Amino acid sequence: MEKNPQKGYIAVLGWSLNAIDAIERFDRRYIIVAPEWAREYANEHNIPYMSWDFERLNESSMEIAEKLQELGVDVAIPLFEETVEWAGAINSVLLKNPRLMGQSLLFRDKALMKRRAQLGGIRVGIFEEAQNKGDVIRFLTRVNQALLKLDGDPNDPIHLKAFDKAGCLGHRVIRTPDDVDVIPEDEFPALMESHLDGWEFAVEAFIKDRKIQFLNISEYVTLGYSVFVPATPDLEKWRGRVTEEIEKLIETFDIDFGFIHPEYFVTSDGKMYFGEVAYRPPGFNVFELIERAYDFNAYQGMVLMFDPKASKEEIENFFPQEVVDASGYAGCFGVYPRRRVINDLSIPKETEGHEYFEFHELQSPMQNKVPKRSAFGTHWGLVYFFGNDPYKLRDLLKQQEDLDFYI
Repeated sequence: MEKNPQKGYIAVLGWSLNAIDAIERFDRRYIIVAPEWAREYANEHNIPYMSWDFERLNESSMEIAEKLQELGVDVAIPLFEETVEWAGAINSVLLKNPRLMGQSLLFRDKALMKRRAQLGGIRVGIFEEAQNKGDVIRFLTRVNQALLKLDGDPNDPIHLKAFDKAGCLGHRVIRTPDDVDVIPEDEFPALMESHLDGWEFAVEAFIKDRKIQFLNISEYVTLGYSVFVPATPDLEKWRGRVTEEIEKLIETFDIDFGFIHPEYFVTSDGKMYFGEVAYRPPGFNVFELIERAYDFNAYQGMVLMFDPKASKEEIENFFPQEVVDASGYAGCFGVYPRRRVINDLSIPKETEGHEYFEFHELQSPMQNKVPKRSAFGTHWGLVYFFGNDPYKLRDLLKQQEDLDFYI
């Protein structure tokens, strides 16, 4: 598409072909900042590209901001958890706002994030940092003492999460001291939090000038396995409360612009708890699900939120109306092999033959032995569905957990 020099020049931090394709079809100039391994593909496909090693934090780390500034770039957008801090550092230079660097640290460090939320009057569960396995056992014991558990009663679980990893990566559920024994030492320090019994869901909020421009509620069927958008009417009835909570986050975390992906719990007594918030696109290809349901590209929407030169009219014309403008419900299921030894990929007939099934991204196995899952693990690929009944879709996504995709 023709690029408009009057609009913002965008640096995208991280490599995602879906994001690159979307931004190539948008009217902004852009440059992709990604590791050296992406160079050959970028050159071959005429993708504007700059090489940068995001693992490298040293005294020359600010070079990247200076290089982008020299090119005339207006703003940097993070695609992945590992690039959020880099975007904060770069934007503090490009936008002449040093506060953005500190803000990015709040989005990266889960313990700092929860403290900041608490200071803003946002309801969170009990949490502490763990430096070692002993801290985890003490926290598990204290939480269960506070719940007045008696000897022999099963423990209430606690959750152990990596300080700075995305989503389910590094997330463990701890019920007994035996669960603590298997945690590798290199996973510390980590965040520990009490278990919240309730309905967990996620939000995708596009923010400009401290106002929500579009708000999607994503409904989890099973955390780490399946999600769909928009949510069922049962969850959508919480939209007013969810909007209030997002406005509290904007205020507490001082968010002028950008895109946030927070997670919440609603407990049986109707209280809403804040889980965590990310300042980058969600996992499980939720941006692609939003596009399937609403027919607008969420990567382009995110560019609008970051671009200091985006106009109000352009933003108003870009986003549809939540829920009512959706053409249906889009969901996906993350496949994990259920057997330890596998030979082939085999899509179950119940899946492929269902009217809501659209396509899958599963590959044939490269090896026969399935590695043991560590913590929540990483799915092997996604299966996509679309239909007009959210309850039918929800049940269908749940049913996939009992099927073998690898045999």
